[in-house]
Amino acid sequence: MSERTSNRIFDIVIVTCVALFVLFCLAPFLHVIAVSLSSNRAITSGEVTLFPIELNWKAYAQVFSDNAMIRSLGYTVLLTAATTGLCMLFTIAAAYPLTKGYLKGRKTFMVIIIITMFFSGGIIPEYLLMRDLRLLDSTWALILPGLVSPFNLIILISFFNNIPQSLEESAEIDGSSFFRTLMSVVLPLSMPVLATLALFYAVGRWNGFQDALMYINSPELYPLQLKLFQMVQNNMVSELTQMEGANRTPLTPESLKAATVIFATVPILAVYPWLQKYFVSGVMLGAVKG
Repeated sequence: MSERTSNRIFDIVIVTCVALFVLFCLAPFLHVIAVSLSSNRAITSGEVTLFPIELNWKAYAQVFSDNAMIRSLGYTVLLTAATTGLCMLFTIAAAYPLTKGYLKGRKTFMVIIIITMFFSGGIIPEYLLMRDLRLLDSTWALILPGLVSPFNLIILISFFNNIPQSLEESAEIDGSSFFRTLMSVVLPLSMPVLATLALFYAVGRWNGFQDALMYINSPELYPLQLKLFQMVQNNMVSELTQMEGANRTPLTPESLKAATVIFATVPILAVYPWLQKYFVSGVMLGAVKG
């Protein structure tokens, strides 16, 4: 067997394995989509697998007609954008000085940061802290506790350390200040890792619900994932079913849950294509170098 034939067989095997792995990963998502678009009869009889049976859009119509769900979506988008922006601001502000060897106490700061990756105060002390700071039932309770991720901070420090020092020195010789060097030299060269960390922060905030479950009592401050959690716990399904039942077109709780899952998942998935060109290189550079 020639080397060319052997390489072609190897490529076919690799592509097949990757395709099967992708299908395996997509199967649960495709099943949820199929359930959300299938008829009540097909769902209750267990006929739905990866493709919709007896196409039915009523579950999505019901979800989009729920004003509370639409309001929660808008609030979650704003919350995610604000959280991502503030997290990136504070992460950059912490990472760049820690790359300077002349910073006094630099090693101590790094030890403190690393310790927080392995140990935390626990749920009860965190709740008591939020209460004492009077942050309960406020948007700030969902933003401030996770303002800087130690993992993301270390990735950014590693990336900054691998930017040639000569570039910063050249900027300083030209009269650039510390802040101007950061904005004009360091950050433009760091777009891949910045986009990656921004995506990490955004996805983490978008998918978060446990902090809202502990700190938030007002329904108007419920993020979308908490709404979804309540639906899965059957707190809201009955209300939606009753609303739909008033129109004499009852829906199964499974179809409403599936439609809500897709409703809550698609917006954050839509962000990935915009950051894809930065995401791969950002993960590799921030994780491998250093």
